[in-house]
Amino acid sequence: MCMREVLTACRVVAVLAAFSFGCRGHAPAPRSPPPTADTVVASVRDWRRGATCYEIFVRSFFDSDGDGIGDLRGVTEKLDYINDGNAGTDRDLGARCIWLMPVNEASSYHGYDATDYYRVEPDYGTNDDFKRLVVEAHRRGVAVLVDMVLNHVSSEHPWFTEALGDPGAPHRSWFRWATSLPAERGPWGQEVWHKSPVRDEYYYGVFWHGMPDLDYHTPAVREEAKRIAAFWLTEMGVDGFRLDAVPYLVEEPGQQIGTAGTHAFLREYAASIRAIAPDAFTVGEVWDGLDRMLPYYPDQLESYFAFDLSDLLIAAVRDGSPQALLDRYAQFQQSVPDARYSTSLRNHDQTRTLTALGGDIARAKLAATLLLTLPGLPFVYYGEEIGMSGDKPDERLRTPMQWSGSANAGFTRGTPWESLQADWATTSVERQDRDPGSSSTFTVASSASASTTRR
Repeated sequence: MCMREVLTACRVVAVLAAFSFGCRGHAPAPRSPPPTADTVVASVRDWRRGATCYEIFVRSFFDSDGDGIGDLRGVTEKLDYINDGNAGTDRDLGARCIWLMPVNEASSYHGYDATDYYRVEPDYGTNDDFKRLVVEAHRRGVAVLVDMVLNHVSSEHPWFTEALGDPGAPHRSWFRWATSLPAERGPWGQEVWHKSPVRDEYYYGVFWHGMPDLDYHTPAVREEAKRIAAFWLTEMGVDGFRLDAVPYLVEEPGQQIGTAGTHAFLREYAASIRAIAPDAFTVGEVWDGLDRMLPYYPDQLESYFAFDLSDLLIAAVRDGSPQALLDRYAQFQQSVPDARYSTSLRNHDQTRTLTALGGDIARAKLAATLLLTLPGLPFVYYGEEIGMSGDKPDERLRTPMQWSGSANAGFTRGTPWESLQADWATTSVERQDRDPGSSSTFTVASSASASTTRR
C-alpha cells in the first residue's frame, strides 16, 4: 500500500469531518492563564466538550510501594502525566477524563468479578486512597469514571456463596437456578448453566462458572445496583461509569441479548443516576454494530462504544481505503442522537494498535490522528500514546506501563505482576519524550484545534 494514498485518505476524512490535529513538539496554541478553583469545577462538569478520555488498568499503571502491582497512589503520582491542570504547559497528555478499569474488590486480577462493590481492591489501596485520587484529578480538571460490572459477580461474592449453600438464603432470588440442566446455550454457543458444587442443581452465568449472573427480574437486585451507583457518586466522588456488558443484563425466554427487560432497567438505572448527579456520564459496552446500538437510545445511558468504527479506523489506515469508514461515520452522525457515541482504537480486550498494524509507527500515528479528530468522544488505552505493543492472551494486552529505560521500565521497584513487553527498553515515555518524531507527539487532545473542533 502506498503511504501517500493513506495520507490522502486521512486528509479527505479530516476535511469532510471539518477537523484538524496538532502535534506535541509543534508551536503550541495560545494558552490561557492557570485555572482557578471555580474554573476547575466548571471544567470537570463540562469535560465532554472536545475531550479525550484515558483508559487505565490500575494494576499495570504505576506501583507506588514496590510490591509489583500498580495502585491508586501510583495513578495519583502520575496524574501530571495525564493532565497537570496547567494550561500554560504542554508536556502532559491533556486528557480530560480517566476511565479506571474495575477498582472494587474482586477475585481475578482484572477485577471484572466483584466480591465487594463498596470496597476498593486491597491490592490497589483503600477507599481513602481512591478519594484522594478523585480530589487530585478534579483539581486538574480531570473527570473520573469507574468500570461498573452489573451483569454478574464473582462466585466468591458473599451474596452467591450464601445463596449456593442455603436455598432459603435472603440472596437466593438474586441468581437464576435450575433443578435439571437446561438445554439453553449462550450467544456464542457456550455453556451458560453450571453445576452447583454443593447440591444437584445448576446456576446461570453467561460468561463462565466463576461469574454467576445477577437476576434483574428481582426488584432487590435492581435497587442494589442503584444503591451501588449512588455510593460511588456521592461517597467516592466519581463523575460517572463505564458499564460493562450491558446487553446481557436481563434474560427473557428465547432471548439473552438486548431484551426489552434490559432496556427497561437501563432507563430506570440511568434515571436514578441523573436524579443523584445530573452531570454524571455513562458509557456502555455494546459490542456490536450500529443497528444493534440504536435501540439503546435515546433515554438509557448517555453514550455507547462504537466498536465497528474502531475496526474500520484500523482497516482504513492498514488498507488505505477510507470509504467504508466515511460511510459508517456518516451513518453514526445521522442516526445517533446528539452524536452521543464514544470511539477508540483499542481497549483492554483487543490487540494493541501498533501490533494490529504490523509494527508500522507511521500508520499508528495516522490511526491516532483519525481517532482524535473525527466525531465522537475518543478513549485512548494506556500505553497506546507511546506505541506499546501487545496481543492475546489478555494478560499480554494489559502489561505494565513502560515509563523509562530503567529497571522494570520504571513501573515498580519490585517484581512486576506481569512481565514487560520485549520492546520496553526502546519504547517508553522517557525515551519518546526526547524524540520529537515519536508516536508520543500525538498527545491525547492537547491540541487546541482538535479539542475545539470536536465540540
